[in-house]
Amino acid sequence: MAHHFANTIPSHLLMWQRVREYAVPPSMIDTATARRAVGDWAGACAAARVDTDLDLRAVRDRHGSELVNHLRADLRRLAPDLLRWHMPRIAPDGRLRSGLTISLSRYRSSGATALHLVVRTPPAWADAGQRMSLALWEESGVGFPRHHPHPHPDRRFRLDLHRHLWDAGRCGELSWRCGAVGVPFLAPPDRPYALARANVPDLPDRSAVHDCSWASARWAAEGELLLGAEGLPRGAFTVRLGTRSRAVLELVAPDDSHVPTFRVLREAPPPQEVAALPMLPEAAARVLPDLELLRAGLIASERLHPLVATALAAAASVAAARPGPAAGPASQRSDPHRVECRGEVHRIALRDGALTAIDHDPAQLRREELLVALGGPALPCLRAIDAVHHDPEALPAVRERLGHGDVSGALNVVEGLLGPGAVLRDGPLREELESAAVRRIDHGLFRSGLVAVHPAAGAAGGGNASGLGHAGPGRRPRLDRRTPAAMHLKRSSRERPRTGLA
Repeated sequence: MAHHFANTIPSHLLMWQRVREYAVPPSMIDTATARRAVGDWAGACAAARVDTDLDLRAVRDRHGSELVNHLRADLRRLAPDLLRWHMPRIAPDGRLRSGLTISLSRYRSSGATALHLVVRTPPAWADAGQRMSLALWEESGVGFPRHHPHPHPDRRFRLDLHRHLWDAGRCGELSWRCGAVGVPFLAPPDRPYALARANVPDLPDRSAVHDCSWASARWAAEGELLLGAEGLPRGAFTVRLGTRSRAVLELVAPDDSHVPTFRVLREAPPPQEVAALPMLPEAAARVLPDLELLRAGLIASERLHPLVATALAAAASVAAARPGPAAGPASQRSDPHRVECRGEVHRIALRDGALTAIDHDPAQLRREELLVALGGPALPCLRAIDAVHHDPEALPAVRERLGHGDVSGALNVVEGLLGPGAVLRDGPLREELESAAVRRIDHGLFRSGLVAVHPAAGAAGGGNASGLGHAGPGRRPRLDRRTPAAMHLKRSSRERPRTGLA
């Protein structure tokens, strides 16, 4: 008998669906937009949880007033909530890709080196709150933060060629830059999550490139913009297909009046030359996640960022969102404050900051709690109170909001579940909130520069402070007389089981 597989949603679309639900809450968008509308770019950044490491007076003294005027104009046009919306993320949680430095704009100063307005994300061990930071980076390397793991701009995730992803004045370019204009994208009824694939020439790894998440139809136009920014009218560029896979493409056109196309080089250049070629940014190599979600019917246009929804108005009018599973706190599906107990409907309300079964006598509740401690069955009211603290249905929503740094949203869910001013008992809800508060201390230590690397990295050098300095940043520690015998045995053995006893 033949096996029939159900048409499941791709995992990366499920990730982006959760990201659009929790990563940039509407309250953040509204507050940042209101502050940006009155010219308060610093207030907009604060509302979007973006720290500013910029001193405009110091920049004026070092590079002149003209550069400061360009920088201030970009900061006023910056929509930090839109930038957070389009920031690169990692699976499966959809959190910000850690340890990145992304270029937003380039400036020419009076000197020979160029300056970049960059946004940085903290390392994974200090990413509590999912905060970002704005700074000015010089190509000469003067003044970059030594505590950041990757202070130089990453050319794979550069956004200086994609200002429509963070500039509020150029969001109108999003529709044609992502290929939404004039492209039919409605999925067939029998395969609702099968997206259309562009017809492109054969590439070395056809199975990887012809995936639904690759915007291969836009590679020629984006490659022309990339080479133009590098000062090259024509030439070769690369597309990162995977960890160890690169496609080397050549931009060709009869003349400047014709639409350029790309072709695969007949002979692959040496790896050193491939590494030196311009790389197509990830924002140009892949399909816009919002467009994928609209094509698959996994999101409605009302749930998109307002600037994105306006730019993709044509796409949103064609794709109708398919009904999905009901989401929201458990209080919206079943009222936890009214419980059927012994044939009657009893109420559960706050008394002195704790949920209490108010329709039961306090003496009766003490007897029932003693009975439960001895192993007896509990009253339905007590079971409902215990379930709210230990196994609430809203716990995944609280975890998602805390993971994306939305502490106020998580507290709103808890208040809707327990009531305002409630005292949390020991359980998963309390543990999640306490863990989020403790991890924010690590982020504060990283921001202050007191801890440059993860505290556990010192264990690689033998458990003392000298081991960390001996290993050096980003390098494996050497084997010497201070290395423990267990580390010698592990490093010298060719066959090292992941679990076992030495």
